[in-house]
Amino acid sequence: MRDILPGRPQAKLQAATHGLWEDQQIIAYISGNALIILDSPNHVLQTTYIDEETELEAVCLDENTGKVAACSTRNIYIYQPYGQDEGAIKWSLQGSMSLPDADDSITTLSWGMPNELLAGSASLTLFTTHGATEQIWTKQLANPVKFAHFSPDAEMIASTGRYDRLLKVWRRISFGSADQRFDYFYLPHPMVITGIHWRRPFHKDQTTDNVLYTICADYKVRIWTSDHHGIDGLGLWNEVDLMGSIQPRSLDQQSEKRYAFFIDGREFTHATERAVEQATSAEKDQVALHHLVEIANRNPEICVVLDDRGNMSAWGFENVGSKVKKVTDVFNLAHVEGLHLHFASGASGLQDNVQFYAFCPNKPNSVFTILSHHFDGRLEWLQSRMDHFFDPSPSQQNRIDRKATWTGHSHAIKKVNRTASGRALVSRTVTDECIVWVQRPAEIGMTLHRHSTVSVTEHIHRTALLQDGNFLVFLHHEHIALWDTRGPMAVEVNRVEYKLQGKPLCLIVVPETQPGGHLVHIATISSEMNSICWEVRLPLLNRDPITNRKYSFYGSYTNGYTNGHREIGIEEYSTFDLGSGDDLAFVLPVDPAGSAPVISGFLDTFARDIAISYTKSGVIRSWTARVNQDKGKLEWLETSTVDTSIANPSLASGTSIRKAALVDAEQTTLTIWNTRSAQLEYQETFEGNGIIQDLDWSSTPDNQSILAVGFPHRVVIYAQLRYDYLNAGPSWVQIRDVRIRDITPHPIGDSVWLGSGNLVIGAGNQLFIQDEHVQVSEGLFPSLRMISRQKASIDIFTAVSRLNGPLPIYHPQLLSQCVLAGKLLLVQRILIRLFQKLKFWTEGEELESSLGFLPEDFSEDAETQMTTSRRDIHSSYADFSDDGEPQAVTEEVAVQLNELLQTKQIPLLSSREQFHLADITECVGMVEKHRRSIDDNAGRFLLFFRAHALSDAQAPISWREIIWAFHSQSQDILVDLVSRHFNGKMLWQHAKESGVFMWMSDITALRAQFEVIARNEYTKTEDKNPVDCALYYLALKKKPVLLGLWRMATWSREQPATHRLLSNNFNEERWKTAALKNAYALMGRRRFEYAASFFLLADHLQDAMNVLHNQLGDTQLAIAIGRVYGGDDSPILLNFLRDKILPQAARDGNRWLATWAFWLLNRRDNAVRCLVTPLSTLLSPPETPNFKSKSYLTDDPALVVLYKQLREKSLQTLRGASMVGLREEWEFVLHTAGLYERMGCDLLALDLVKTWEFLAPPPASLKLANRPPLSPAIPHMSFHARSANQSATDFDFDPRKLLRRRSSLVVADLPAREHVANVLAESKGSIVEVGDESEEEDKDGKGNKEDQKVEEKEEKKKPPPTQFQEPDASSLLDSFGF
Repeated sequence: MRDILPGRPQAKLQAATHGLWEDQQIIAYISGNALIILDSPNHVLQTTYIDEETELEAVCLDENTGKVAACSTRNIYIYQPYGQDEGAIKWSLQGSMSLPDADDSITTLSWGMPNELLAGSASLTLFTTHGATEQIWTKQLANPVKFAHFSPDAEMIASTGRYDRLLKVWRRISFGSADQRFDYFYLPHPMVITGIHWRRPFHKDQTTDNVLYTICADYKVRIWTSDHHGIDGLGLWNEVDLMGSIQPRSLDQQSEKRYAFFIDGREFTHATERAVEQATSAEKDQVALHHLVEIANRNPEICVVLDDRGNMSAWGFENVGSKVKKVTDVFNLAHVEGLHLHFASGASGLQDNVQFYAFCPNKPNSVFTILSHHFDGRLEWLQSRMDHFFDPSPSQQNRIDRKATWTGHSHAIKKVNRTASGRALVSRTVTDECIVWVQRPAEIGMTLHRHSTVSVTEHIHRTALLQDGNFLVFLHHEHIALWDTRGPMAVEVNRVEYKLQGKPLCLIVVPETQPGGHLVHIATISSEMNSICWEVRLPLLNRDPITNRKYSFYGSYTNGYTNGHREIGIEEYSTFDLGSGDDLAFVLPVDPAGSAPVISGFLDTFARDIAISYTKSGVIRSWTARVNQDKGKLEWLETSTVDTSIANPSLASGTSIRKAALVDAEQTTLTIWNTRSAQLEYQETFEGNGIIQDLDWSSTPDNQSILAVGFPHRVVIYAQLRYDYLNAGPSWVQIRDVRIRDITPHPIGDSVWLGSGNLVIGAGNQLFIQDEHVQVSEGLFPSLRMISRQKASIDIFTAVSRLNGPLPIYHPQLLSQCVLAGKLLLVQRILIRLFQKLKFWTEGEELESSLGFLPEDFSEDAETQMTTSRRDIHSSYADFSDDGEPQAVTEEVAVQLNELLQTKQIPLLSSREQFHLADITECVGMVEKHRRSIDDNAGRFLLFFRAHALSDAQAPISWREIIWAFHSQSQDILVDLVSRHFNGKMLWQHAKESGVFMWMSDITALRAQFEVIARNEYTKTEDKNPVDCALYYLALKKKPVLLGLWRMATWSREQPATHRLLSNNFNEERWKTAALKNAYALMGRRRFEYAASFFLLADHLQDAMNVLHNQLGDTQLAIAIGRVYGGDDSPILLNFLRDKILPQAARDGNRWLATWAFWLLNRRDNAVRCLVTPLSTLLSPPETPNFKSKSYLTDDPALVVLYKQLREKSLQTLRGASMVGLREEWEFVLHTAGLYERMGCDLLALDLVKTWEFLAPPPASLKLANRPPLSPAIPHMSFHARSANQSATDFDFDPRKLLRRRSSLVVADLPAREHVANVLAESKGSIVEVGDESEEEDKDGKGNKEDQKVEEKEEKKKPPPTQFQEPDASSLLDSFGF
């Protein structure tokens, strides 16, 4: 906790109390109906809210018992301490009591003997609080009492009425008896008595004469002592003239106000001792300390006289009450100017009063403290060293130091609003009491300072704070009002009536296009989506309030009255309609999230959001607006729409950088959305924490988001994380849990972020300012462990920026994405460079996060990478390497690098990430071993398959990895490697884990591998049970093998019957029926896999697949059975893919699964399109996406790699790519670049946008009249096919012309068309080499064409060969496509 504003102290004479109990300094004060107990400037021990409608009147602490008494006008509440032995003191209610007379009002409290409490009202009443509280004495008075205080020995009570000039002193006649008796005498004063103070003895149990100080309205302090008349009471010992005490040198420093307070002898002695202890050797030689020690040796009591201009005079009283008076008994101690005690400027009436309390506990390291209670609603803790405080030299600068200002509200806070910059905020209570606060740097850091108080009588509907707290706008039910809050008391400037259809929901400050804030526009939107905008004229700000830099303006404004309008005011500007408000739930302004209140001035979807609306059906819309000065109106634009599918949301909040949080109807589930991409980033349900009641956004200076989620007694703070697609990691993390139940029992009213990263929480009368540092602990914050190994805490903005932003180049996530993007050689170079650096690196040294690589290195192709890698190694390190540096990451190099990774703690990596890096190194080593015999896609699969195996995850490998292997040309090697990984004993669970039957293309190899699985399943147990392998052999249509196995299984009870059944001919209908009956019987016994094998026996492939998919839940097994039993062209398999797999992929948003299914269905155009286009639109009828499909995890930057690879693979895929609109492709590439950036792979994002090639638009001559237009020719519009499954074959042009590259190999997998026969290949599946026309033509194009003609003629002349000729090597290569 950085700071607490514990509540506004009551403007009462006894609103604060202090004392020393059990060696602990305790301060208590009252605020509204709350009792606040503290022990230091910034530490609240306890806040107690008394359940009473009237405010509290007085509070008093008993130093003997530690009890605290507080009272309203009717009731007294006694709190007793507990828990002091455990070191955590709290107070609990011992009891309460009220006066016998209902019309009486209590005004003052005082503790006498232990457990004895005096209450002053129209009578004096004495209670005992020992055990049960009871009244033991009462006396009716002539006037209601103003002061009634026990003397320290409880023998006397000094009391006076409100306007009395007579002080009545009651003296106790009987001690300890049940019958309490007092007599009294009067001390007459010439005018009204304004203050009394009993001198406190040096020790608690010391018996000394009672000394009473009184302050009177005639500006005199009188000292009354008991020795003057012996037993007759108190007599006047001396007096001090307050006016005469302060005689300033200059006339303009003169003031009519005087304040006085007393420092008892014991406090003065302790403070002097502390000053001597704390003084440096140089200070011990100075006059101030000698002067102080000299005075302290006389054991005086001190009276300090002040005025409100910073002048102070101090008087010492020596030998108070001695019979022999000396002239030197009253002496002047110091006369000081320039004392800053922060008196209120412009305060009047009751607010223009200050009470001072001075104390210095007798403890080591204690400090002389003055509490100053300003009746304008502040209680200040001032500290000083006694020698500095009374230093007579005018040059003393640090005379007094303000440690804390306790203020706040006197009623429960309902709402807190901030300015766009977060440097000022306004808090509002349930009684519409408003205070404007501004940020101030203090010794403890950034705190809040009370800037202005607003007293409003009408109900405030909405609030907006302008110009960093200098002006305030209130929206009431029928008018809007502008207030000037530059002074301590706000003044209303003017108000404007308004008429609006529907209920106004919000008040939005529209960002301006110029800084300085001369004209501000404010808008409200109603429940009918109607809106009004007002223009607010403010005085010109020529400097930034914080940096103090001058603004440079685009236009100049004249001072005073501009265009006939007065300088400050509000007037209606324009009205508008935003559409239907039928389903609207709420509209609210976005949290400004660290952005300046100035915008670019363009009205487009890149403009910053200023409001969000949400409907009852859960649709979030974000809005931006711009003031059009030429047309004199406010223009609105809807920037994004997100259908969250959350019905009746109870709460929402947005930020200007396209993030929104939504809470469901039960107020227990939080969802966080990216409104730019309409994706769900986080979801969490809270149980047992109470309901979610508040959402507040903030952001770091580099726009990383932070969200505070408020519950009744705690606030949980979340920070965004980098996206992690490889581990499907969360994208938000809880970084802090703020619990305030220990300090206050009151539920939280509202919370808001300051611009400096401090969260301000309003609960009850109090504002809690959280420290901007977060504690780094393993449990709460594992990803931050590496950031601050030395420090236990870290600044919240630094922490969140580290959790986001660019990754170091050796980070496992970046390396994995490089592999996916086809940069395996670059990854090897990075690992080799890391290996070289780590060999000579020791912990504590700096390790360059880029390892010396440049952004350009990420855009080089593979050949360049290879040569650069060699060149690097030979040039840089050849001079001082003993054993020749490695040229590639072989398995040996990987082992050596992993040894270094296990012994050294790498900067910017957590321990988990370091393990992950070691895994990747090992995998890269393994891939390097096979690199010459496998292609890139096989390399990708192998790397992630190995990483998956190392992670010990039991789940199957993801569809992304399956796709890489599916499109690999080295599947035979992959099958061998995967099989070897499982030691040649591949069971179905292993096959499922590696997805092998999903990615194998060769159906013969597939069936052979399936037979291996069948054998292994049979031999996996000692019993060798044929049931285990029945499904596999029947799928392979090898019933005889299964029959043979059953013949040997004599140990099984099922053997005779099963063997008999299998011996029959299942081509006959009766045995098919028998097999089906068995299948259904097995389903009833939940033996689903065995049931599927009987369905296969009856030749019911579809039923077998359905059972495996629906009942067993093993989709891979269902597809594998379909492929093995019926082949890839089986109609049943294709229908299964069409009816089950594709709809499931569309519902889950799984593009990897969809592209695989389309490819197997031979719809290769759709296999490409589904990587970019929304999946539901490619199906007929379209599927409704489920909630899971809205997650950001359905995206993957590797999709762009696959898209680029597939679109160039065949004519069908090229046509599919041509059906993707250029605009759609453009957004897909930009979105992927955004994903890379959010993942911390900024270098890959840069490489993507730098090297991406869009397909060239088709030639105009080929656009035929009766054909649909081609989308790439229309950049901003996507082509929507007439039916969802319309194929690319409906277009009449050669898609190969879309490729811009010099040479591409494209499989012609489309049927030939007559009118383009000269362009397309004649046979399906042949390989055609394409050259770009622009490349083919030379600068002198004519010569080139002539050469071609000559060659053609020569070819025609050649006779056909009559004998075999060995083909030329180059022609062989061309034909096979290497």
